[in-house]
Amino acid sequence: MTDHATDNDTGKWDITIASARGRLSIDVKELWRYRDLLSMFVKKDIITVYKQTILGPIWFLLQPVFTTFIYVVIFGNVAKISTGSIPPVLFYLGSVTMWNYFSETLNVTSKTFSENASVFGKVYFPRLILPLSKVVSGLVKLMIQFGLFLVFWLYYLLVKHSITPNWYMLSFPLILLVLALLSLSFGIIITSLTTKYRDLTFLIAFGVQLMMYATPVIYPISIASPDKQFWLWLNPLTSLFEAFKFSFLGEGVFSLYWLGYSAAFTMVMLMIGVFIFNKVEKRFIDTV
Repeated sequence: MTDHATDNDTGKWDITIASARGRLSIDVKELWRYRDLLSMFVKKDIITVYKQTILGPIWFLLQPVFTTFIYVVIFGNVAKISTGSIPPVLFYLGSVTMWNYFSETLNVTSKTFSENASVFGKVYFPRLILPLSKVVSGLVKLMIQFGLFLVFWLYYLLVKHSITPNWYMLSFPLILLVLALLSLSFGIIITSLTTKYRDLTFLIAFGVQLMMYATPVIYPISIASPDKQFWLWLNPLTSLFEAFKFSFLGEGVFSLYWLGYSAAFTMVMLMIGVFIFNKVEKRFIDTV
């Protein structure tokens, strides 16, 4: 914060308190000072969601299992969508685990301003703490579900010998980082816009669902014709999902070119998101 003293004779304020932060900047030091608050929000997200349910955290595991079962039946047995040499259960479970993280993180961060207006109006803390807490808590849930995926993965690797993973698995943290930043970017852009344009809230669920079908979640990109593959590659999620499947399952496409495109796209969207978020956070309480 910067203070500017003015002459009393001018009729202006003696002291003007204003933020010195630019629209494109993120005050990392301030976020670090509020790390305890971030931790508290993360614990709240994880504990309270299933606190009053009978099965509790077991739902973290049951959700991807149920979804995978439905996908195997509908897309594998009924629609006859080929998963190549990859066992359908493993193909869909890996894709569902990744997609659930992206979609849920995007959905919850896109409601940051509308669902926390009462908190923002009472106390100050870096507003970016809340969407960041959703990203981190989502990562915790992802790791639990990823552990389930690894159980099936080890079974098909050591018992069935039906997959051929490779050392590209070491790139998984980077893939996950890009996925997390992309969901955060989309989320803070949407939450910033919905403070003024409420109609967008009705389009989020539809848009996320539509985006899933434009991403190789329920199908490998290899089944698409070459001309259609180009349009699928323009989706920044495509290279991440394909790289994940290639690394862990041995079938897919690991393209450094398209991964670089996804990373660059994510950074641009993150800068746009931070710019809009910093602009809106100063006055959103008057419109929400």
